[in-house]
Amino acid sequence: MATVAESHLVKASAIRVPGSAHKKRLIANLVRGKKANDAMVTLKFMPQAAAKDVAKVVATAIANAENNFGMNGDDLFIKSIMINDAPALKRRRFASRGRSVLRLKRYSHIHVVVTEQEGKVA
Repeated sequence: MATVAESHLVKASAIRVPGSAHKKRLIANLVRGKKANDAMVTLKFMPQAAAKDVAKVVATAIANAENNFGMNGDDLFIKSIMINDAPALKRRRFASRGRSVLRLKRYSHIHVVVTEQEGKVA
C-alpha cells in the first residue's frame, strides 16, 4: 500500500543582510509559493540587487533539503518566505551650520521554508 510521503519543512535563513527589508519583500512576494527551481530562475534574471540575497537563501534551503533529508530538488516549492527588519546602524552625516543628520544603514533577516509538494506517492 502506497502512502503519502511525510513532508518535512526545511528551513534556511540569513541574518543581518545589508539592505532594507522593504526592497527585499518586493522580490520575495514574486517567488512565494512557486516551485524552487522556477524561483531560482526568476531570481537569477531580476535586475534588483536584493534578488541576489534572496536567491542565496533559497539555494541554501534547496541544498539543505537535498543533502540533509534526501529530497528531490525538482519536487520542492517555497512554502513561506519572510523578510524582517534587523537592527539598523545609526550614523551621522554632518550638515551645514554645525548640525548633523541621522543616517540609518538598514539590515534585514531572510527566512525561507521549502517542502516537497504534497500528494506525491512514496
